Amino acid sequence: MANFNFQTIAQELNEVQEEGLSFEDKQLTWDTADDVADIVKALETTKIVHYLKLGGNTLGIDAAAAIGSGLEKHPEFRKALWYNMFSRRLKTETPISLKHLGKGLMVAGAKLTVLDLSDNALGPNGMAGLEDLLRSPVVYSLKVLRLNNCGLGIGGGQMLSKAILDCHKSSVAAGTPLQLKIFIAGRNRLENDGAKAIAKIFSALKTLEEIAMPQNSIYHVGIAALAAGFKENPNLRILNLNDNTVTEKGAASLAEAFAYTPMLQEINFGDCLLKTHGAYHFAESLTENHLLLEVVDLGFNEIGADGGVVLAEALQNKPNLKRINLDGNQFGYEGRERIIEIIESSANPNALESLEEDQSECEDNEEDGADEDDDDDEGDEDDEDDTTEEVDEDEDYQDEDADEEGDEAFITSPAFTTNLLNANESFTSAKNVHFDDTNTPTKPLTVESFCLSQKPCSIQAFESLQEDDKLSAFKGIIEQFSDDNRLLLQIFTTLKCAHLSQSSPVALELAKTLFKETVDYAVQTKQERRVLNYLLMQLGLLRSEEKFSSAYDLKSCRYALRETLKANPQLGSEHMRNVLNVFLQQLDV
Repeated sequence: MANFNFQTIAQELNEVQEEGLSFEDKQLTWDTADDVADIVKALETTKIVHYLKLGGNTLGIDAAAAIGSGLEKHPEFRKALWYNMFSRRLKTETPISLKHLGKGLMVAGAKLTVLDLSDNALGPNGMAGLEDLLRSPVVYSLKVLRLNNCGLGIGGGQMLSKAILDCHKSSVAAGTPLQLKIFIAGRNRLENDGAKAIAKIFSALKTLEEIAMPQNSIYHVGIAALAAGFKENPNLRILNLNDNTVTEKGAASLAEAFAYTPMLQEINFGDCLLKTHGAYHFAESLTENHLLLEVVDLGFNEIGADGGVVLAEALQNKPNLKRINLDGNQFGYEGRERIIEIIESSANPNALESLEEDQSECEDNEEDGADEDDDDDEGDEDDEDDTTEEVDEDEDYQDEDADEEGDEAFITSPAFTTNLLNANESFTSAKNVHFDDTNTPTKPLTVESFCLSQKPCSIQAFESLQEDDKLSAFKGIIEQFSDDNRLLLQIFTTLKCAHLSQSSPVALELAKTLFKETVDYAVQTKQERRVLNYLLMQLGLLRSEEKFSSAYDLKSCRYALRETLKANPQLGSEHMRNVLNVFLQQLDV
């Protein structure tokens, strides 16, 4: 027997049975009561009026007062479809007109389910005309609020938030709590402070299913506030923040929120300057869950090839995917081909929209890298709320000379976002250990400085370590940290041992054990895919468009990894083992 969604069927039947009046798109100018005499007459003679469409005309004060009086006779009224009806009106007219319309609904005791005032230049002045209505019992039943392209600004957004929060409080007290499901407020210049105010609505109501706030000049501070609000809405299905400046920091907040919104069907973060860091965050959060996803739009985000590959892998297991937009990023030819290959092998091979040749294929890679740095700087300068100092997590590694093999070891941004232990005093001192030209420290090497330094050391320095049980000593340092800091420290301690694996049997055994423990920890913390991609990058096995020169002896590191796989045939998951073996075998060929 087929499964029926009785709630959806009931809603559809209800909409079919709705009766109402439409005067939309007549391009009329209504100034006086006489100008709207036909509307008022229709309101007086029509017994049931569930909706009234007035969009596509221009409404003045006296005309609005007449219509408001007509609405007083319709307690059954549900949908105020009043978009684009104040063009060419003075900003002093709009709030008074809205007060007249709202008064009519309040006198009638209507129970609104939809309020659509999109494409009206409301601003804070217009919001003043809506405040009484938004605080009244008329909107206790509101399900859909559309205020797209209303020029609210920060002040209007804050007024809206205060009115809705007051309404929610009184509706709860009345035993009929406001349960808003759809909130549309794109193109309103809300900026960070407006976004913070709107986020309070989401946190209080907890009933949102669709949120669209594109083109609002919101930076990561505002995005973080919104993300906190999203967490409180577990039934969120559609999320659109297109064309805001999310950046990596905002992406980290959103990725955290995704864990609390398992019902997501559509996400649109196109043109949000996510870059490769942001792509890693999204991929990690979306990999295991979110099986209901149908539409993913991450186009025009300056994402590098590695970020695109990780995203494609994260979306492989989504059975309902209909559309994936990754166009306009910086994948390069090989990156595009790899992404297409991954999606074609998924359950939805036709979901990926076309990937056009991108700019990174036509310009010099070094110029691309410089441009990306410049963009990041500009974004931070624009964000006055950001007081956190930016730290290049892999700065010391990327400045080193290239591996003597001449491998094309390129890397985008690392798959981790952290200040790389800089807040820890012991790390801050240890990382500043100075090395001479042979990678020998200029002062005696200790276990702590070996683990916490950002550079590999020479075999002589390694052999000078006094501890007999070096593994326990290393783990004693690593386990002092947590989360990303611990994982990063474990990875780089492993690589520093692997760097020496062809010169020292002791270093090889340490590298093999640490490789295994790193993978085990990644599995335990559900970060296996993340660690896999990062290891491939560090070992020069995964290419991208940004130049990266490893500080490590890649031959030795790969040798240690091969030996680890031989010694641990069940290392990690089957997927991880297969990927590592495939990449290593390609080198052999």
